Amino acid sequence: MSTLLVSLSGLTDSDDADRARAAAFAAELDRRGVPLTHLVQPKGPDGAGGMRALRRGDDLVRWIAGRVRAGDDLLLHGFDHTSDPVGAWQSGSVPRIGRRTEFGALPRHEAGLRLTGARRILLATGLSTDGFAPPGWIASEGTLDALADLGFGLCADETTVRATGGPVLRSRVLTFRVSEPWRGERRAGERRRGRALEQQAVRTAERGGLVRLALRAKDLRREHRVEAALAAVDAARGAGAVGTVHRTLFAAAPAA
Repeated sequence: MSTLLVSLSGLTDSDDADRARAAAFAAELDRRGVPLTHLVQPKGPDGAGGMRALRRGDDLVRWIAGRVRAGDDLLLHGFDHTSDPVGAWQSGSVPRIGRRTEFGALPRHEAGLRLTGARRILLATGLSTDGFAPPGWIASEGTLDALADLGFGLCADETTVRATGGPVLRSRVLTFRVSEPWRGERRAGERRRGRALEQQAVRTAERGGLVRLALRAKDLRREHRVEAALAAVDAARGAGAVGTVHRTLFAAAPAA
């Protein structure tokens, strides 16, 4: 049986309009019986006007908590997406990486420090999770080691969802990537990407695989992307995929 995961990121540093669009999108998924996985970044990105960390009682925190109680899922999505997470003191052996891949090159110790800080902020809000999805969907070997050290249960990266010390499910994340070759074609390119997303979802579902559809808050600002995402959800469900959340994946999953 094929399974379907739909995730949403980017709400930490969004505004009320973004959160309203997220609520509307979640309601559409509810109508289809598909839960939503919330990728939560506990702190605003560096250079974003001094944004503070999430706090207990924030509108966003209360909304996510209510959604999780109703059946949604939550994964830790980095710490603050800092563009230079190791700092100027880092050794020359650690490459400098961009904001979108905060955990993409960190060694074990530094990854552990940032994961510990992120978890502390998240717990202070009343939210918790033992799952991790790295920014940019890229996790270094040091990050994977640190996740195991800290007792995280799973990590969802660009091509796999892996249980710590257990099974690995292989499936590529489907997104609206700005790096697609038709990005300069604007509206026609967007339509093409939407069709490609739907076709990829159907092919994966028909093979009995794991369909992973990932959206960002800014994707929801574009009506055609919302329509394309929901069309991909409907097509995957029509091909036999059943909506689920990450915490249920490894109950009886075979190793890859």
